[in-house]
Amino acid sequence: MQEYPIKRGPAVKNLKTNLVEGLKECFGVEPKTSGAISEISFGALKRLAVTIGPDGKSIHVETESDLSASDEVILDTNRRFRRYLDMVTGYTTKERVKKAKTIE
Repeated sequence: MQEYPIKRGPAVKNLKTNLVEGLKECFGVEPKTSGAISEISFGALKRLAVTIGPDGKSIHVETESDLSASDEVILDTNRRFRRYLDMVTGYTTKERVKKAKTIE
C-alpha cells in the first residue's frame, strides 16, 4: 500500500469527490464504492483500491497487477495512473518523487 500526501487547498477540500470522479475521468470506469474504499479494475491493474488517509490529508492506494498484460496495456495503464495521482493529489510526478525522497 502506498500513501500519497495531498497538496493543501482545493485538492483537500474536494478530496472525496476527486477520488471517485478522478477514477471515472482517468480510467473511464465506474468505481465500485463500499464504505470509504473506491475500487476499479482496468488494463494492467487487476485491482486499484483508493481510500482517504485517517488524517484526511493523504490517500492510500493499493494495487494488484495483471502480470499477463501486454507492454502497450502496461504503458497505457501507467500513464492513466500517473495522471490520476496528479489530479487527486495536486502534485506532479516530479513533486511526488521529490517529496518521497525527503520523507525517506
